[in-house]
Amino acid sequence: MEQILNYISIGGSFALAISGSLKAMGKKFDPFGILIIAFVTPVGGGTLRDILLTEKSVFWLKETPYIYFIIAGTIMALIFRKRLTYFHNTLMFFDAVGLALYTITGVQIGIDNDLSFINCIILGTLTGAFGGVVRDILVNEVPVIFHKEIYATVSIVGGIFYWALARFNVSNPFLQIAPILFIIAARILITYYKLAFPSIYGKK
Repeated sequence: MEQILNYISIGGSFALAISGSLKAMGKKFDPFGILIIAFVTPVGGGTLRDILLTEKSVFWLKETPYIYFIIAGTIMALIFRKRLTYFHNTLMFFDAVGLALYTITGVQIGIDNDLSFINCIILGTLTGAFGGVVRDILVNEVPVIFHKEIYATVSIVGGIFYWALARFNVSNPFLQIAPILFIIAARILITYYKLAFPSIYGKK
């Protein structure tokens, strides 16, 4: 399980690095700025998670493959930037993939540390969504999870789904694949159909 979780997490770092790169390129950042945004997007949530777990070292300081895959994702985004015709859709897809992979990683780490149900879900949501918060702040945007757009909710529901499967001892690969596909599909469909929570301030 630990090895599978590591692969899933590294895959998430690659996807979120591309997502961060695309966001930075949309803001006309220089290559160094793109690399910085590409780095904080995948590691922001996991870093906060590991700080909260006082007995755990920050993951990317111990596991250098994360850094290599982040760099690879950044380079890939830079090389193929002119071919990304549907810029917004591409950003949305990689963001959804990263959200899914990192959410279940966070929940599983909570399970491994014998945390309560609610704390496992909090760790999953932090791991999946907080990097996007840091990214949006650095590019001078209001983080998407603070909008009425449904983002963190998808992570929460997907995390609950994964936690329930794990508790019922569902075997691999369905244990990981089902929640990952659920989060990706839900996030894409919600964005495509522009579903959102109603604003408490009413229509402008």
